[in-house]
Amino acid sequence: MNKGGAGGGGGSGSSGGGSGPTAAAAAAAAQKQKTLLQRVEADIGSIVDNFSHLVNVSRVNDLPVRNSQEAFMMEMRAARMVQTADSLLKLVSELKQTAIFSGFASLNDHVEQRTAEFNQQAEKTDHMLARIGEEAAASLKELELHYFSSAERASDTPQL
Repeated sequence: MNKGGAGGGGGSGSSGGGSGPTAAAAAAAAQKQKTLLQRVEADIGSIVDNFSHLVNVSRVNDLPVRNSQEAFMMEMRAARMVQTADSLLKLVSELKQTAIFSGFASLNDHVEQRTAEFNQQAEKTDHMLARIGEEAAASLKELELHYFSSAERASDTPQL
C-alpha cells in the first residue's frame, strides 16, 4: 500500500550545453513518470494481493470463532482495497493536474530565463551606448578645440 506522495518534483532551471529549460523539464518529467509508474505498480499489486486474500478468507467454516476471525480478515482486506483504490484515484488526479500544469510550469521557467537574458543584454547595451556617447563627446570637444585654435577659424571670422 502506497500512501506517500510523488517524490519527483518539478525541477527548474537550465542545464549546461545551451539546451535550456527543456532538458531540465524532460529530466524532471522522466523522474516523475518513473515515480508514478512505481506507485501504480505498488497500488495495483496491493489491490490484487488483498483481493486474493479476500477470496481465500471468504470460505465458510463450521466453527463460529473461526468465522468471526475470517469476517474480520475480510473486512480488513476490503478496507485495504478501498484505501489502495483511493490512492489510485489520487494518482489519477495528480496525473491530470500534472498534464494540465506542467506545460505552464516549463513555459514560465523558459519565460523567466529569457527575461533574465534580455535584461543582461539590455544592461550591456546601455553600457555600450554610454561608452559610445562619452567617446563622441570627447571627440567633439577635441574637434571644437582644434577648430577654434586653427588658422581657418581666424580667417573665417569677420573683422570689425
